[in-house]
Amino acid sequence: MISFFYVALGGALGSLGRYVCTKYLLTNPVVGFPKGTFLVNVIGSFLIGVAWNLSKHYSPEFRNFFMVGILGGFTTFSAFSLENVQLLQNGHIQMAFLYVLLSSTVCITATYLGVLLGGLR
Repeated sequence: MISFFYVALGGALGSLGRYVCTKYLLTNPVVGFPKGTFLVNVIGSFLIGVAWNLSKHYSPEFRNFFMVGILGGFTTFSAFSLENVQLLQNGHIQMAFLYVLLSSTVCITATYLGVLLGGLR
């Protein structure tokens, strides 16, 4: 039962972190590419790569708190999906495909780099 608390607490913190990053730190006055969500997904992908590699050194409760809670609340693939649908609905087909391509390749690469960095000692 305590795992639920750790996941919920981490999720609240991760969601707050995402909100701060996309609302205040990664604002873009130009309408177009969803830079905030893209960068949050890249950062979250990198961090989950690092955390996954280091997770054997931490308790299951900490893994639930950080990986499931914080990073699950921080990354925004549901927002990513909605933004792509909105781009398509508004006729920005090329921008939507660019967003999908960049998000997929850059986030997977960031996760891989995180795994590599997490393995360094």
